[in-house]
Amino acid sequence: MSPLPVLVIDDEKNIRTMLSVCLEEAGCEVTAVSSADAALDVLRRQPFELAFLDLRLGDVNGLEVIPKLLAESPQLSIVAITAYATFETAVEAIKRGACDYVPKPFTPAQIRHVVEQVAEQRATALRVADLEQQLHDAVPEADLATDSPQMRAVLETLTRAAAADVAVLLRGENGTGKGVLARTLHAQSPRRAHPFVVVNCPTLSEELLASELFGHTKGAFTGAIRDQAGRVESAQGGTLFLDEIGEIPPELQVKLLAVLERRTLRRVGSTHERPVRCWFIAATNRDMETMVKEGRLRSDLYFRLNVLTIKMPPLRERGEDILLLAREFAKQTAVRYGQREPQFEPAALEALRHYHWPGNVRELKHLIERVVLLSGGGPIKAEALLLSTPTAGAATAAADAALEGMSLENAEKLLIERALKRTNSNVSEAARQLGVTRMIMRTRMKKYGLS
Repeated sequence: MSPLPVLVIDDEKNIRTMLSVCLEEAGCEVTAVSSADAALDVLRRQPFELAFLDLRLGDVNGLEVIPKLLAESPQLSIVAITAYATFETAVEAIKRGACDYVPKPFTPAQIRHVVEQVAEQRATALRVADLEQQLHDAVPEADLATDSPQMRAVLETLTRAAAADVAVLLRGENGTGKGVLARTLHAQSPRRAHPFVVVNCPTLSEELLASELFGHTKGAFTGAIRDQAGRVESAQGGTLFLDEIGEIPPELQVKLLAVLERRTLRRVGSTHERPVRCWFIAATNRDMETMVKEGRLRSDLYFRLNVLTIKMPPLRERGEDILLLAREFAKQTAVRYGQREPQFEPAALEALRHYHWPGNVRELKHLIERVVLLSGGGPIKAEALLLSTPTAGAATAAADAALEGMSLENAEKLLIERALKRTNSNVSEAARQLGVTRMIMRTRMKKYGLS
């Protein structure tokens, strides 16, 4: 971790120096000031995680300074120090928000102990925040925010399905959120403490998909240098999510059906049957009934997977949710990148409401992420969305296809390059079209070597 940033507030120069030396030896990054006003000023300009505050700052009572420091920096850990230590003073300091109390004279060991405690608390908080972020990424609540009766019915069905022990089939267009729904099903099920394993069926060849699903034995094929468990075994006790199940080749459909029926599997190259104890969730954007009629999907596999079906409505049928989701995604992105949450101008809200959203929730989410990053915390204008007309909307859909798979930084760079090209390198006009200030535009151009 980076050095702990510490603020020392004491009106005695010798104490400031001694305390700074002790803290620097403990690996801290120290800023020392002699007054409460100076402390408040520096807190407004840079963040600190720990402060040592003398409770006698000349004529100022340090106890009264504690709530002022916390008002500027609510996460600040404050340690009160004084030569006039009494039990009552310590209690009062803690009541006002201090986390600890060190009497003068103090030793380097005492200071080091305080730093270690705060550093440990900081590390724990970071670990918790990281786990919360992982959970949030796994099941992003914003993606399921809704005021739509259709979507509420989906979520009610989801709650019932999570308690069941039958295969679940998720249907809907690309981008409607079938993957998010699958993760939510797992998170609400009795299997949530066990693995959630994803197999993206269209991305693998038939040979690789068989090995990916069922595992293989050493020597089963070229490159099989050891026995390897497949995704089905990895999901034991948990959930196996087969994304785009309609893309599985016919030969593998037979093997998958056997697993679903017998609840056993054979690794590729093996004759040994292994038990299967996982929940199957599948998703597709295909018309599976047509696939069955055309012979591209086995009817018995379809009936096995279609025990309980949940259909995700397209975003254009969830008009009540468009602005709700846009605001949630904007808030989510601003928090992730440490920006101020931007506000949508009325014209931008109208553009969002009237667009057709062929890419559904995924398209909306990607668009909002891009414009929030470009806004730098400023208001989001309709011009930045490129959705004000059907022509512009079609252009945005084409742009989304071109940007698919890009990192946010590369997408941002491409949007800036396009804006500069449209405006013949007029920075002010390009900034206006993207809904950002000229200063933000110049900063982004410099970052990407476009200035």
